[in-house]
Amino acid sequence: MRTRVSTGTRYREISGSAPATLRPILCVAALLISLALVYGAIRAGHGLRSEHWLLAVALAGLFVARGLHLFRPVTLVHVTMAVVAIVVGDFAYRADHLGIGFVAIAAAGLMLMLPQRSTPQPQELCRVAGLVDRTEDDPLAPFAFHSSKSYYFNEAGTAAIAYRTRIGMAVVAGDPIGNADDFPELINEFAEFARLHGWRIAVLGAGVRATQLWRITTEKHPLAAVAIGRDVVIDVDTFALEGRTFRNLRQAVSRTHNAGVSTEIVWETAISDETRAELLAIVDEWHAGRQTRGFSMILDHLLDGRHPGMLLVIARDATGRAVGFQRYGTNSAGLELSIDVPWRSKNSPNGIDERMTIDLIEHAKSIGARRVSLAFAAFPELFENEQRSLGASVAYATVHMGDALLCLESLYRFLRKFRSFGDQRFVLLRPVEVIPAAFALLTLEFMPNRSQY
Repeated sequence: MRTRVSTGTRYREISGSAPATLRPILCVAALLISLALVYGAIRAGHGLRSEHWLLAVALAGLFVARGLHLFRPVTLVHVTMAVVAIVVGDFAYRADHLGIGFVAIAAAGLMLMLPQRSTPQPQELCRVAGLVDRTEDDPLAPFAFHSSKSYYFNEAGTAAIAYRTRIGMAVVAGDPIGNADDFPELINEFAEFARLHGWRIAVLGAGVRATQLWRITTEKHPLAAVAIGRDVVIDVDTFALEGRTFRNLRQAVSRTHNAGVSTEIVWETAISDETRAELLAIVDEWHAGRQTRGFSMILDHLLDGRHPGMLLVIARDATGRAVGFQRYGTNSAGLELSIDVPWRSKNSPNGIDERMTIDLIEHAKSIGARRVSLAFAAFPELFENEQRSLGASVAYATVHMGDALLCLESLYRFLRKFRSFGDQRFVLLRPVEVIPAAFALLTLEFMPNRSQY
């Protein structure tokens, strides 16, 4: 047993790990022993109990062989669970409960090689905030603040990767943050870090440059890139509500002015308890939780001031009642803003989202900001082309099955008004790991988080 310490993450665990040169031998040995036990169970004829026991041990051996192949370390917790399973299995066999005994003995091998979980690191908030503030041209940088994430820092502390693990997958959220010159080495180090923990890598929301770096790093076991959508980024200096292209957008904004809607832009940390309660009441109208979902493109800790650099746009009707708000994260020393989740009252005036967005863009221009990200447009090509092939039609129908969680086509039609579709983003994964990777990605992004940290 030894203690492994990652200087990049300060992630510690007591674990046992066979040397790299010995692992293939142990893996083959476990596999051969398992096959021998299966053969023995078939040929022995010593009774049902003996056959059950041999098959259970063989299956446990296969689980161990797989764990060794994946480089999974064995921790004290794993050993304890495996020993308990063996004891339960032994008692079950002695009591002639063969089914329970079989499951328990086989599960001992599975438990011994269960993948380790990452640990949320909310204590790293200050370090992460400094790196987000230095990150340029990355709309997803502020989402590194999500409190459930773990972080891998390079030795100098000038760059980091935000990630979480699920079912043995280390799922990286977006691109690295910090000094872009350090990203290639950082990605190399993280790939080795994941390998030593027995984690396979998937990336959700990788940008174009980061995708190239990941594919170079994982050349021996290449990650396939699957395009999932585009950033929607306003160039503040050049954006203007002029011309026929923006007629619908101008009309939506005009309706709110005619209805007496006003907006104010404030830092999240500056709002009063009364205003916070008023805004949370808008969120509660939708009975969808207070941003309990999300991983790579939604933040938690709504309106409590935990995340640094959060800016709010609050819309009020003619009576002064709050009818909507948007929260924006900032990076690149405040020169780039990225929307989190927009909220509006169910009885708010039409055009309220457009009005808040336009007023935020004007505010960004007044403070010298360069870019405003208006969320992420998933699969825009799927929605813009009404003449769809059979495959595209199936994909279109599949996307709409998730409307209860996120109405992607409605979001696309809103974002299309701004004519600012930008670079693509990708999911990166190994083709042979599509099923576990898809499960990890979808559950991390859409399943409610049990707690905030």
